[in-house]
Amino acid sequence: MVLPGTIWFLLFSYLPMFGTVIAFKDFRISRDGFFASVLNSEWVGFDNFKYLFSTDSAFVITRNTILYNLVFIILGLVLAVAVAIILNELANKKLAKIYQTGMLFPHFLSWVIVSYFVFTFLSADRGLLNNILDGFGIDAISWYNEPKYWPFIIIFMSMWKGIGYGSIVYLAAIVGIDRTYYEAAMIDGATKWQQIRHVTIPMITPLIVILTILNVGKIFNSDFGLFYQLPRDSGALYSVTNTIDTFVYRGLMSLGDIGMSTAAGLYQSFVGLVLVLLTNYIVSKIDEENALF
Repeated sequence: MVLPGTIWFLLFSYLPMFGTVIAFKDFRISRDGFFASVLNSEWVGFDNFKYLFSTDSAFVITRNTILYNLVFIILGLVLAVAVAIILNELANKKLAKIYQTGMLFPHFLSWVIVSYFVFTFLSADRGLLNNILDGFGIDAISWYNEPKYWPFIIIFMSMWKGIGYGSIVYLAAIVGIDRTYYEAAMIDGATKWQQIRHVTIPMITPLIVILTILNVGKIFNSDFGLFYQLPRDSGALYSVTNTIDTFVYRGLMSLGDIGMSTAAGLYQSFVGLVLVLLTNYIVSKIDEENALF
């Protein structure tokens, strides 16, 4: 049963690690194949990393990547736990399953498809929101040229698309809680809110801590589709939508610099590893039983 997962990790996680050497080379494709290209490319040390962080956009992409992910981690955690608790407390379980299915559906939609849905609302000419504003005598807004609105749009769409999937794990953990805890709480006269506060949340706290530690490790990564497809790669919005991933993609497409893109991926992975170890260390000092390792 473990073999398929092991093979998958070997092929797509561990084997590609040998390619990280490209981050330290001026990679040039040769006719002799990929491995010959890697071996024959000039060693340039940390020059690819210097290029990544010497641009004018270095501060902006780092700031956007970190701040958005902090909001996603905190807000996503709160909403996912809240939704899981609400679904668990619904008396009509058939209705709860319908709600859960409806909330899970957006997770399976591609950001390309979602971007067209959003465009039907935000289009400057025929967008639904501008038609509503026009009905109230308010001037239409050129949404794809106004950066100030997009942090809220991006956060809202990220929560809309991911909250249903994020709540599944917490709902499964809540369902697995021994019912005798709730029965004992009810005998003691605990209200529904007190049961949630003193039974449900403490019982799922270890899971919350573990998932938060893992999410902190991805704080330097961003959802490419969310930041590239949703704003339709509008140059006017780069100040609030440009992240490390989209910056590297644009650099790769315009310059063909594979070494720089590999350096960015290695940088993200290394920082993620450090953050996971640091967060886990802090958690272990506070409560060793809730630490990841």
